Amino acid sequence: MSSAAPSAQSTKEKDTSPGRTPAKDMVWIPGGTFQMGSDHHYPEEAPAHQVTVSGFWMDKYTVTNEQFQKFVKVTGYITVAERAPNPADYPGADPELLVPASLVFQKPTQRVDMRDICNWWQYLPGADWRHPEGKGSSIKGREKHPVVHVAYEDVEAYAKWIGKQLPTEAEWEFAARGGLEGADYVWGDELYPKGKMMANTWQGEFPLQNLLTDGYERTAPVDAYAANDYGLYNMAGNVWEWTADWYHARHLPKTCCGSMNPKGGAMEQSYDPNLPAIKIPRKVLKGGSYLCAPSYCMRYRPAARIAQPIDTSTCHVGFRLIVRTKH
Repeated sequence: MSSAAPSAQSTKEKDTSPGRTPAKDMVWIPGGTFQMGSDHHYPEEAPAHQVTVSGFWMDKYTVTNEQFQKFVKVTGYITVAERAPNPADYPGADPELLVPASLVFQKPTQRVDMRDICNWWQYLPGADWRHPEGKGSSIKGREKHPVVHVAYEDVEAYAKWIGKQLPTEAEWEFAARGGLEGADYVWGDELYPKGKMMANTWQGEFPLQNLLTDGYERTAPVDAYAANDYGLYNMAGNVWEWTADWYHARHLPKTCCGSMNPKGGAMEQSYDPNLPAIKIPRKVLKGGSYLCAPSYCMRYRPAARIAQPIDTSTCHVGFRLIVRTKH
């Protein structure tokens, strides 16, 4: 943390919540100015830069299977993973892959080439939010776990139905930090303070060995672990969370003096440069997941960010929502 960085107290606005909570289990995030990103970890998190966000309400928890099930029951909504992809959207694709499916983590039985994520990810027919590990699996007993296997379109549909919005990356990161300016993690600077597990992440040699020190092999209940100083649960680990921002390979500070309520890059800049023939835009995910490990993906930090194609759902991505108010 730079000696020039403002203290946690000075980063928060002095306003209080603007009135009654707009929905159950939401907390007021007062807004303020903070140092977004990091110059000390992965390159896509740089440059660290000053950002100001206005106050907003945020869900304490990620959206649960129980809540999403209610939405589906009322609306009859069918998620992207439950639909067969349109061949016109994927020219040249293997017809056998154009079936209802989603990405599921499969633990290998031996050490694998870590440069190829296909060694532990499988595009599994029949995997969806009701069947997180594919056919034969269910969410029974996991009603209070985060809903997964939701693509961006699914998240937007739920948000519209319930009358909320997705946070921007800046809003999400400010909320996750909970006023801890410059801290590596949402709880401070030590990953395991006094040996205590603070989030649902991977312990052991990824992707081969999960020691389960935190007690969970896959998702955990949305209220597992302590809340941060804003009253938000699981802002690190458990599941990655969708944001509203289009992904760019680096942060795009607006001015030398910071920016107010930034909204990320342009959609056209979000395409994967490694796949120039495939024009699928990507959004920013935040927070890390139960598959993040110190030895492989140390992204259970508020500054961490990755890109996710909007058509793609997986077993380790969920979401939470916000409500913005006019001041």
